[in-house]
Amino acid sequence: MYILVLFIPLVSSITAGLFGRKIGEKGAGTFTSCCIVATACISWWILYEVAFNASPTYLHLWTWMDISSFTVSFALMFDSLTATMLIVVTTVSSLVHIYSTQYMAGDPHLPRFMSYLSFFTFFMLILVTADNLLQLFIGWEGVGLCSYLLINFWYTRIQANKSAIKAMVVNRVGDAALAIGMFILFYTFKSLDFNVIFPLVPYLLNDTLVLGTFEVNTITAVGILLLLGAAGKSAQLGLHTWLPDAMEGRLQCGPSY
Repeated sequence: MYILVLFIPLVSSITAGLFGRKIGEKGAGTFTSCCIVATACISWWILYEVAFNASPTYLHLWTWMDISSFTVSFALMFDSLTATMLIVVTTVSSLVHIYSTQYMAGDPHLPRFMSYLSFFTFFMLILVTADNLLQLFIGWEGVGLCSYLLINFWYTRIQANKSAIKAMVVNRVGDAALAIGMFILFYTFKSLDFNVIFPLVPYLLNDTLVLGTFEVNTITAVGILLLLGAAGKSAQLGLHTWLPDAMEGRLQCGPSY
């Protein structure tokens, strides 16, 4: 049941993207909306199981990397925080899918748009269910890719092209900060797994990192870098300049296309 949270949005995206012409605009909108609503219902059930019944769940799917002492698994971790974020992501995504079927009504490319939305949801769910930073980074970059595709939905429009490229470039600043933070965490903890990093943080509060002639607290530096990563993705703290231009993709939506 837990893995369906990821599987259903992926199937929704693939179906609308590959078979959108066969099932039609209405069919693609209805199918993808029903899939995401079903995912939201499962998320509420997960919240009941994990949070209310105090039953965290860990699913190991496969070992992704095993290089000397560096091992990364592709696994899903469902705790109270994850369950809460699942509710936020899937519920909001359900409303966006339902709204889009009407807002984009009459557009011949509606199936492709709905496919992008479902793909966005899929990567968001990878991000919030990841049990390690490398897997989280995949979801992080996938969200950026889907943002690019949605902003550049009408790829024949030059302004849409420019807006999408600007969004990708500005987001790279935040992504670079996140990547550097991950490197420092691996250098310090010799792991990227949350279950390894979080218990060890209290023991390394006074650990320092030497950068040339500067010496900074490791945990503080990592916290700032992760904050910059989040600021870039959510368009805050000076990294918001791509967001107004991103409206190019939204303002042109609708039957007047």
